[in-house]
Amino acid sequence: MNDPMRPLRRAFRVWRDQRRIEREGDRYRRLFRERGIAIPDDAEIRRQIAARFPGQASRAKGALRILSIYHDFNWEGPALGTSLAAFGEVRHLDWQTTTNEGLVRAAAERPFDVAFTYLSGGQMTPASMKALRGAVFAPMVNLALNDKEAFIGKVRGGRAIGNRDICRYFDLCWTSTVDALEKYVVEGAIPIYLPTGGNPYVHRPYEEEKRFDVSFVGQCYGNRPAVIARLREAGVRVEAFGPGWPNGLLGTEEMVRTWSRSRINLGFGGVLGHKDTFCLKARDFEVPMSGGLYLTEHHEELSPFYEIGREIVTYDGFDDLLGKIRWLLSRPEEAEAIRRAGYERALREHTWEMRLERVFRLMGALR
Repeated sequence: MNDPMRPLRRAFRVWRDQRRIEREGDRYRRLFRERGIAIPDDAEIRRQIAARFPGQASRAKGALRILSIYHDFNWEGPALGTSLAAFGEVRHLDWQTTTNEGLVRAAAERPFDVAFTYLSGGQMTPASMKALRGAVFAPMVNLALNDKEAFIGKVRGGRAIGNRDICRYFDLCWTSTVDALEKYVVEGAIPIYLPTGGNPYVHRPYEEEKRFDVSFVGQCYGNRPAVIARLREAGVRVEAFGPGWPNGLLGTEEMVRTWSRSRINLGFGGVLGHKDTFCLKARDFEVPMSGGLYLTEHHEELSPFYEIGREIVTYDGFDDLLGKIRWLLSRPEEAEAIRRAGYERALREHTWEMRLERVFRLMGALR
């Protein structure tokens, strides 16, 4: 049954959530200024972690004993798990199949040199996190990929499902959201801003015939269906894959092959349901590393990692998107040069292993 009020309710939820994010940001910026605190640089991160673990012995790459806690849902095992294995022996625990108490017991069974987790308050209570901290007497780093809107997130029974209530129990908080750094410091945590990466053994070019002029791989939400529909109305041959699209979800290998089958790989940089709110996405690094020509929404967080226009292409609004697609399709030599430059930059600077190496060195675990 058609619900004439549904668009209005959706618009109200978007407005409400946007206001929540704005108020949250304003509050943390005010507290950050009032307390006179600072975002730590690399030297300060090393100093603070070394003070927590005096006499810690660092090990060579390949010799680390690593505890990892994350749910292997899709990309985590193939891309992240194998990157962790490059540093040594990995004991992996899945929070979805293990209780909080079980995680604490398993973590206490043997010594580790470093712990890598991908957790939030939705999976660990503050009390359990404190117990885990006590069980793992080694530096712990936690990865968070959606602090733009989910640093706090929903609050249930006074407990945030984001990282607000548990971040202080980690020795380092790795966030891919630059404007979350102040939030972590206010909450008593040590943050570092690093984006995600790609795994060149997983995200690699395939010898595939070009079947699509434009493709998009990702969830169907927000303005994405309308943009795809408008592109088709304009005569662009575009296909979309992922949850909510008629083509359905792709496995990891099929996703990477799809990028090789596409002349242009489309990206959206917006945060779910929020206008003019952007953040870095995993595909920002996975697509170029897979040898795909990447065209995504323009926002300021991209520029430190790519030379816009030479390594990837960005667009601002639908008309610009349509014009860039037509330009790239009509100039295959220029498009190939951009694709190649993006691929080389991603391999040179944006692998998961490089990100992890930086983190483990800062924590004093890696020699």
